[in-house]
Amino acid sequence: MKKIFLPLIAIVLFTGIVNAQNADRSRFIKDSLQLYINRALTNWRIPGAAVCIVKDGKVVMMQGFGVKELGLNDKVDENTLFMIGSNTKAFTATALCMLQAQGKLSLDDKITKYIPTFKLNDKAAGEMTTVRDLLCHRIGFQTFQGDFTFYNTNLTRDQIIAKMALVKAPYPFRTKWGYTNSAFLTAGQVVLAVTGHTWESYIRDYIFSPLGMGNTLALTKDFPHVLNRTAPHTFVDGRLTAIPYNQIDGLAPAGSIGSSVNDMSKWVMMLLNDGKVGYHQVIPAAAIEATRQPQDFVADVKHLNGEENYELYGLGWELQDYENHRIVMHNGGVDGYVTSVTLVPKEHLGIIILTNTDQNELYDALRWEILDAYFKLPYQDYSDNYLKKFKEEQNKNEATDRKLRDSVAMLRMPALPLNAYTGSYTNELYGNMNITAGENNELSMHFEHHPTMYAKMQSIGGNRFYVTFSDPEKGKTVFPFSVQNGRVLSVRVKVDNDLDPLPYDFKKTQ
Repeated sequence: MKKIFLPLIAIVLFTGIVNAQNADRSRFIKDSLQLYINRALTNWRIPGAAVCIVKDGKVVMMQGFGVKELGLNDKVDENTLFMIGSNTKAFTATALCMLQAQGKLSLDDKITKYIPTFKLNDKAAGEMTTVRDLLCHRIGFQTFQGDFTFYNTNLTRDQIIAKMALVKAPYPFRTKWGYTNSAFLTAGQVVLAVTGHTWESYIRDYIFSPLGMGNTLALTKDFPHVLNRTAPHTFVDGRLTAIPYNQIDGLAPAGSIGSSVNDMSKWVMMLLNDGKVGYHQVIPAAAIEATRQPQDFVADVKHLNGEENYELYGLGWELQDYENHRIVMHNGGVDGYVTSVTLVPKEHLGIIILTNTDQNELYDALRWEILDAYFKLPYQDYSDNYLKKFKEEQNKNEATDRKLRDSVAMLRMPALPLNAYTGSYTNELYGNMNITAGENNELSMHFEHHPTMYAKMQSIGGNRFYVTFSDPEKGKTVFPFSVQNGRVLSVRVKVDNDLDPLPYDFKKTQ
């Protein structure tokens, strides 16, 4: 009975506290937030998190929650490292705006001034692309387009930039916003061209070091060697599982930083103080302001409270107007982690939320819960509302996958002998892929630029195969083969939309 009774008491107490606070929301942060977070971690099945709130130049809250790795008792603290994913982008944009403030470049310089070999599939677009275009995602790519080729692969930065010329952008240049990690990589390489310092050495020397961010890592290759670090987690067949660390240093300026809430609080407090630490101007105020100027329209946004407004994009930051407050924010996600950083400059308010599973939306829900409390808005219970929709989508995806696995269980034979599908394949953008015959009448797919990954292919009849990747982040789906006169011509490869929205057609070469 104790195991049931104690959580019930916590829920009753939490509900009572929140109801009492609807009249005075300012009490939520002090009296209820810790209980709210602990309850949410249980409901979302998040192993560990770290949260920091800064207000008026002071830390209001800085705390670790849960554990670094599922099944272990090693607790998260304020110095525990998480990968922050695309919250790296604000560091990259700030570095380039610093160089502009110092007169070393202009954001409106063409990229070919610094990287003469830079090209896009649209020749004119490649010639016109500026540093600013790269930092605000308006080169014509669809969101995440090309990332199956670029993300967590063995390609170097120069190889990724060269392959950008092979991406067939669906939008005309500068007409539509499309989130582009390879663009931020390219912008980061401008730092090297201008200063002679690699992107990672520049931000270490000119951002991390002056701010005292001594535990923060610029590159993912260093993350596994740190003692006080979290493990990344995701769901595999409904089970929360620790997964390998990303190695995304090829895209480093877009998402490779690892940090803690303690170190990130120093970054956020400096940003809220117009670049100053105490009386020392660490980063030019003009550089910080440049990152917050709207450049692109992203989407219409409807908040849980019914308010409708726009989401805009600056340089490495998302911008919203919410309840007459200007919000500067960004989310970050890499395999096993999702995070958020939020600034309300006029209120001198900053919020940092780090989690070590990529299957949650608490990083976003908690942001709005804290903002609403400071803005004295009615309690919405964002976490439970987000969780309900999350579970609905999760159940829908699981039902779809069950149908596919049922098709596999029916032992439907392929239209051709298995060896007809084996052989070498190539895609202009990605490169080479090979299919071999495996055990139990299955096929196995191996990719040139993902040397440690493979895909298992099981027949569901005809020329269609149910595919599961050894890397669970790539998703589960069906690959159809194109066949003519009994001869395999190609196969269409598709990974999860959150990695890359477009399919890759691999042509059979032998």
